[in-house]
Amino acid sequence: MLVQFFFELRRAGVPAALNEFLMLLEALRERVARTSVQDFYHLARACLVKDERHYDRFDRVFGEVFRGAERAFAEITGSVPEEWLRSLGERLFSEEDKRRIQALGGWDKLMETLRERLREQSERHAGGSKWIGTGGTSPFGSGGYNPEGIRIGGPGGQRRAVKVWDRRDFRNLDDGVELGTRNLKLALRRLRRFAREGAAEQLDLDGTIDATARNGGLLDLKLVPERHNAVKVLLFLDVGGSMDEHVRLCEELFSAARSEFKHLEHFYFHNFIYENLWKDNRRRFAQVTPTERVLRTYGHDYRVIVVGDATMSPYEITQPGGSIEHWNPEAGAAWMQRITATFPRLVWLNPEPTSRWDYAASVRIARELVRERMFPLTLSGLDLAIRELRRPLGGPGDLPPPPPATPVTQHPPPGVP
Repeated sequence: MLVQFFFELRRAGVPAALNEFLMLLEALRERVARTSVQDFYHLARACLVKDERHYDRFDRVFGEVFRGAERAFAEITGSVPEEWLRSLGERLFSEEDKRRIQALGGWDKLMETLRERLREQSERHAGGSKWIGTGGTSPFGSGGYNPEGIRIGGPGGQRRAVKVWDRRDFRNLDDGVELGTRNLKLALRRLRRFAREGAAEQLDLDGTIDATARNGGLLDLKLVPERHNAVKVLLFLDVGGSMDEHVRLCEELFSAARSEFKHLEHFYFHNFIYENLWKDNRRRFAQVTPTERVLRTYGHDYRVIVVGDATMSPYEITQPGGSIEHWNPEAGAAWMQRITATFPRLVWLNPEPTSRWDYAASVRIARELVRERMFPLTLSGLDLAIRELRRPLGGPGDLPPPPPATPVTQHPPPGVP
């Protein structure tokens, strides 16, 4: 079958050489690809294709030659995916079961009940309706169902938790990603505003021609400072959780912005902006930048772009302590009001389709906080966002200033490590 695959590739116009085919056989002998069709696909493409222009031809031949191979591999190995085994321990709930499960009654009641459970519980529980555990209807734990609960550890399934207590590891976005299309760069390029800065060391061709003509034909060189993009951009990037589905798109945007803007600063946050931001996800607990310092450091002339899906529990925006992983003394809404007051040119880019926005209360709250300046992370949405960032301030269409940040009451955190 492998020999047939090699000759089919050659027949389709993929210039695969014999030594490359032998390299593939050697890699298979060393069990680089194991018995996964996906691993074998990437291994074969890396060995046999030298130019990305031939990817489509390779895919067509691979699909024709190895049609049904994935099912055959599964029959040979008899292996069951780990997530299937894990899901056997999770309880399945019908729609009727879900309707019978009642919520405790809001944020304050949840926090009070959680404190009681932590004081009383001394062992692991599973499948119940009261204690902190897994696979049940309790509002505390993971792997089960509750219309309004606190997820403690474990993966999220229903996306209904009003708070999540979990420590997560994120990775930095790659600013060296090669874009499959230049459309993002072209869209961002509309935001650029050039100014001549620095020493006069660049030839002014038109000025030199004019001065030479006026000088009776004697060469009179004219130099001007080099043109630089004077626009300053501050980029806030949401990472982790539901944003994992949009990593590729965010990396393309980040890469395009790094190449288009000389004055670009970026910070990461998770779900919503609170009192701290960070630049390196690997050191986000050891090296943080206070949001207050960001507001004092960067001037009002910076254009601010917030990138995030705004999909979370509404309490993460409106309540102190609503954040994941730490107890935030002030609500995220208060910090967003300060940011919009400091940076009048601000937009929010949302990678989620606009058809889903009305179904998430957190998206509606975030849109109100940024004064309806949320746009989809598409080419058309990016074009609208760039127009908003280019709009002059103080004009007849200028938006009124946001309301001052309302004071919030601080609550002590429950005894959760």
